[in-house]
Amino acid sequence: MSAIQSKRVLLKISGEALKTPGSDTVINTEITKTLAKEIKEIHDLGVQVCLVVGGGNIFRGNIAQGLGMDRVKGDYMGMLATVINGLALEGALTGEGLDARVQSAIGAGRMVQEFSQPKAIAWLEEGRVIVFSGGTGNPYFTTDTAAALRAVEVKCDLLIKATKVDGVYTADPQKDPTATKYDEITYKEAMNKGLRIMDQTAFALCEENNMPIVVLNLFEEGSIKKAVLGQSVGTRVHA
Repeated sequence: MSAIQSKRVLLKISGEALKTPGSDTVINTEITKTLAKEIKEIHDLGVQVCLVVGGGNIFRGNIAQGLGMDRVKGDYMGMLATVINGLALEGALTGEGLDARVQSAIGAGRMVQEFSQPKAIAWLEEGRVIVFSGGTGNPYFTTDTAAALRAVEVKCDLLIKATKVDGVYTADPQKDPTATKYDEITYKEAMNKGLRIMDQTAFALCEENNMPIVVLNLFEEGSIKKAVLGQSVGTRVHA
């Protein structure tokens, strides 16, 4: 087996990834359990794993707009949605025999721990899997930015952005049949070409801190394992 190339990784997944496609069910238990199994597989290799999850399966900004709410309150509702998703992932990970914990950037009472960088690093070194919820704790910032921030804070070797497509393309492959996939690309090339890999704040954080990103298909079996083993999968973004 290939040697592990990344000892500590952060996996960023959208809230929509947990949802049953075309259904009102906001958390698909089978999808969540399958994700937990894949995380256990890389954890068993000796990889330290943390996650950031979005909340779009439960709440999106257009709901707040429809209710006549301001952006700030809407963003806080979205942060609360990520705590719910975090607890669901914690349950699935625990069900796989992993010692999982949720930390939140916003106060959530007795349900989850408040985010602490020293504690998070200590937990990772002890073999715990951490789900970072609550975004950055501030409105106007996406969970992409939260993922980049946490990856840098806890000193990850790699940020994996798991999506519904198998990498970064020259154009939207669903709209442009001539679109081609990049196997790898530099931060500068991605910015010059206007490729939307992550939001600008998140991308700038990764570039400034030389945090490599792998964009891959969450639903392609074994893709996460390939990424941590340094095998060819998705698109790698680097300096």
